[in-house]
Amino acid sequence: MKIAALYDIHGNLPALNALLEELKEVQPDVIVVGGDIVSGPMPGQTLERLSLLGDRVCFIRGNGDREVVMDFDGEPLHADMSENGRQQTHWVAEQLTSSQRDFLAQLPEQITLQVGGLGNVLFCHATPRSDEEIFTSITSQERFATIFTGIEQQIVVCGHTHMQFERGVGRVRILNAGSVGMPFADQPGAYWLLLSPEGCEFRRTTYDGEVAAEEIRASGYPQAQKFAEENVLQVPTATEATDMLERMAKEY
Repeated sequence: MKIAALYDIHGNLPALNALLEELKEVQPDVIVVGGDIVSGPMPGQTLERLSLLGDRVCFIRGNGDREVVMDFDGEPLHADMSENGRQQTHWVAEQLTSSQRDFLAQLPEQITLQVGGLGNVLFCHATPRSDEEIFTSITSQERFATIFTGIEQQIVVCGHTHMQFERGVGRVRILNAGSVGMPFADQPGAYWLLLSPEGCEFRRTTYDGEVAAEEIRASGYPQAQKFAEENVLQVPTATEATDMLERMAKEY
């Protein structure tokens, strides 16, 4: 079995479209969409595009998807969420139909699939115990052991922190698939992970940033200009993001 893991799309439809074109050549048996699907400039269109892929797509829920459903339902968001975060979440919720809300609400937090040659692979959004817990490539091994204690699968695939890396705890490999729509990396692109009997391969799909930026600016998204400039035309480096995320992890 060949699996393409697409995490943290964040409503970046141009990035998703480019990646799906590449997948026509790769021809995965399964596409795992790893959460934080809609929190960005083109939420409804992103869900519509993914729905066209049929039964070979498996979805899991991210913290962003959970928060959008909460806002749609009129539930209070986390007290620590910034005003910009609240504004963006509310805008995204307003773009969704009731059926799209229902789809997001019923998504599982994790799934396990078997890949020949690799064994059982657990797919979760952030960690097996939380959809928003933060760890990075430099998180202490002691904390890693705590986060991934009791894991029976051979491989855990996660996202949430938007950067590709691999770590290990005992016999368990932990792979961060990166982000399709909002990557932290050396250069722009849509980042994802390919798993097959031949192994695990970090991948990057290029797309026309200028064209994508124009589409995003026209979306009506509250932070469209910033999203285009800081997540499409340029992206934060993994080093910059790691430092920021480690500070956030200490507050978690």
